[in-house]
Amino acid sequence: MSHALAQVHWDAIVIGTGIGGGTLGRSLAEAGQKVLFLEKGPQGHRAEQQGLNDDVFVPEARQVRGYWPDPISATVNGRSSSFYAPLGAGVGGSSVFYAATLERPERHDLDPQPDLPHPTGGWPCSFDQMVPWYDRAAGLYALSGTADPLGADPAVPLRDPPEMSAADAALFQAFQSAGLHPYRAHTAVRDLPDCQSCLGVKCPKPCKMDGRSAGVEPALATGNATLMDMCAVTRLLGAGDRIDGVEARRDGETLTFRASRYILAGGALNSPRVLLASASEVWPQGCANSSGLVGRNLMFHLNEMIAVWPPKDARAAGPTKAISLRDHYVVDGQRMGMVQAMGVDVGYGEILHYLGQMTERSRFRRVPGIKPLLRLPAAVAAQAFGDAKIFVGLLEDLPYADNRVSFDPAAPDRIQVDYTLHPELLTRRRAFRKAIHRGFKGSRRMFLGLTPELNFGHPSGTVRFGADPVHSVLDADCRAHDLTNLYVADASFMPTSMGVNPSLTIAANALRVADAILGKGPTP
Repeated sequence: MSHALAQVHWDAIVIGTGIGGGTLGRSLAEAGQKVLFLEKGPQGHRAEQQGLNDDVFVPEARQVRGYWPDPISATVNGRSSSFYAPLGAGVGGSSVFYAATLERPERHDLDPQPDLPHPTGGWPCSFDQMVPWYDRAAGLYALSGTADPLGADPAVPLRDPPEMSAADAALFQAFQSAGLHPYRAHTAVRDLPDCQSCLGVKCPKPCKMDGRSAGVEPALATGNATLMDMCAVTRLLGAGDRIDGVEARRDGETLTFRASRYILAGGALNSPRVLLASASEVWPQGCANSSGLVGRNLMFHLNEMIAVWPPKDARAAGPTKAISLRDHYVVDGQRMGMVQAMGVDVGYGEILHYLGQMTERSRFRRVPGIKPLLRLPAAVAAQAFGDAKIFVGLLEDLPYADNRVSFDPAAPDRIQVDYTLHPELLTRRRAFRKAIHRGFKGSRRMFLGLTPELNFGHPSGTVRFGADPVHSVLDADCRAHDLTNLYVADASFMPTSMGVNPSLTIAANALRVADAILGKGPTP
């Protein structure tokens, strides 16, 4: 089968099956294009219902579960560590594990505003230009929720959300009493019979809409798309201004696949690695890298996690993603971000997992036997937290050229990150925490971390788009400036990280890029 697929000339090859690759591939397949998906991880089984777990250390065991099999190497503020990031490697990518929050950003995230200048001068595709694709993506991903009462622009189309639990309803009322403006979070979960609201885990039913259920599976159902899993792309081949093929490894064999167009959607950490690994005599700095910016301007969000206790007379009913707030999206003219329920309980397992992550990235990681010692404080904390709900503030990160994904030819498969927490980010973080703590007045609350916590599940910006080839890698249609037939459709295209989860923007942009490939013009 693998040799047969390598003999076909495809209309499009999509590398990666997350929200970007799955959504774009579906659009092309539904338009009659012959599409090949290349996925590093396994296809998986529909009955699977596990979440991401960084306590699985064997690469083969991680891969069969759909996790990114290898640890990433990160140097943050000069301190190097190796750890398993919350990344997927299977059909649907990381999106099959996510907690299903898809929120549209604010106008100032894309456009400069009179009272809030844009860090890059603005995206090459404006907020108003993006609105139709945001609306299409909201329908494709079956978003439910309610409009943000602070929103200046009409909301995306939303289905009615399910009824809130007593604890969530009580928190909602408490937030309103404190002068906040909560709304029902925009979640991509269809309320099907016996829906279990699989937040943060693979959904065994087609309830949760992700890169698999809303992208790859409908694409395959057209009969125009084919999937090759367990296929690790090593480099792109070509000469001059065209890609001529994709080189990949599968079952120990090196294969080459060819198409008229190539769409890179491996994620903001892996896509630049593939481009840099494709260096040749023709492309000495790597594929699509005449600007020298491939891998640079890496951004994350900073997570600010806070436990909030519902009123005593409201019993908790398990984790939910019911509530979001944008009261602190901009504070004193500074870019901050939204606050949302995380969809996890404050149980022993979650606390132990979080303590393990904090320890792995701290100076205590080398202490012998440190992880077993975390069990006691985790058990004590679980008792203390009880029915608390976890909220997270997503603090916008800004692009800096020295924050980057780099490439080592001696370890070509390894993802390597160099990142510095710039002073302005730390200043905004302190202001963000103060604003959140003040905003939740009247509710018992407590921050869960003291040190800055990078959200390695939200990387973006490493193959940015823009009008100027000197200052960007992609043009406004997310086609490489240097190449006529290479497009990028994951979070790496983003010039700024925004103050929301990037998933809806990735999906909307994928629809937009698919229309550009199909020649449909600037609007849906």
